[in-house]
Amino acid sequence: MAKVEFLTLHEIVRQAQRNLDKNRWDYLIGGADTESSLRRNRAGLDSWVFRPRILNDVSEVKADTEFLGSPLRIPVLLAPIGSMQVFEAGGAESVARAAADFGVQQILSSVCTPDFEQVAQLVPGPRIYQLYLMGDQAWMDDLIGRAIDAGYTGFCLTADTQTYSRRERDILKRHVPASGSRSDALDFNYQARMTWETVAHIKDNFDIPLLIKGVNVAEDAARCVEMGVDVVYVSNHGGRQLDHTRACIDALPEVVTAVAGRVPVVVDGGFMRGADVIKGLCLGAAAIGMGRIEALAMAAGGAAAVVRALEILEHEIKTSMALLGVSELKGLNRALVERVQPISSAHVLSAFPLLDEGY
Repeated sequence: MAKVEFLTLHEIVRQAQRNLDKNRWDYLIGGADTESSLRRNRAGLDSWVFRPRILNDVSEVKADTEFLGSPLRIPVLLAPIGSMQVFEAGGAESVARAAADFGVQQILSSVCTPDFEQVAQLVPGPRIYQLYLMGDQAWMDDLIGRAIDAGYTGFCLTADTQTYSRRERDILKRHVPASGSRSDALDFNYQARMTWETVAHIKDNFDIPLLIKGVNVAEDAARCVEMGVDVVYVSNHGGRQLDHTRACIDALPEVVTAVAGRVPVVVDGGFMRGADVIKGLCLGAAAIGMGRIEALAMAAGGAAAVVRALEILEHEIKTSMALLGVSELKGLNRALVERVQPISSAHVLSAFPLLDEGY
């Protein structure tokens, strides 16, 4: 894999913007309706600040961990994004190769190409399969069984996509992105029919760790645990589904309290920088899903750029840990962060302020 000479995440984002046409750029950075949820995700992250400790030995900082029994070089999961192939021709395979090369896990969306079985053949290794229900129970059971046979180490059910949202950036251009092309089809209604009985059926019939993605409140988190869900995944779909939700990082503490350490909690939604990852871990997440930066890197330079983005994130994470006075992930805790008023207005790319200055 060729080395890509990006030195900052800013450069990766800028190159992605240069490489993508307006339709694909808007699909990547846009949200639902007023895009309030999208902006709130970043505003929420900007509202948490650090309370660093001094005079701790941080001469060696370790950021590795494990997730569902597999090692992670950093506590980051490449979150499921549909139609990854529109950002770079290799699509899901390119992401899989980057994840394997660097040492994190991919959560593969069911609306990506190549399909999940091809990706498993091309790039063997631990990987999670995320499914949108486009068929009945027998259809779902067949896909779960095939995912297990293909070696997937986790199965993720997305629960916040009961219907496809109104994404006005696309509507105003009369553009239908690949991931939205089936949203009016009859089979998309299976997403709306998904219930807690679906969760019970999966747990009763399949021996694979189950992640429920789209949890936002304590009540649902507690019920997930009671029903045997293996990972509770806090998400508002990157601000792309229900508008006017809380920032995911603000929903995280109550979910963590409800789960009470019984299963891992994952969170995504606006996380773009190493410092963002640290904030999520301080508030109780076991790992952070990062989707837009994954797609931006794909658009900037394919698998090699995804690896480079992860390398930069690793540097940012370790730097933040050292300056916080923490040498291992287990030292991160709620006492190291507090909530304040953010100092600037937030938008989807406000984690990269130098973009506005032409860098």
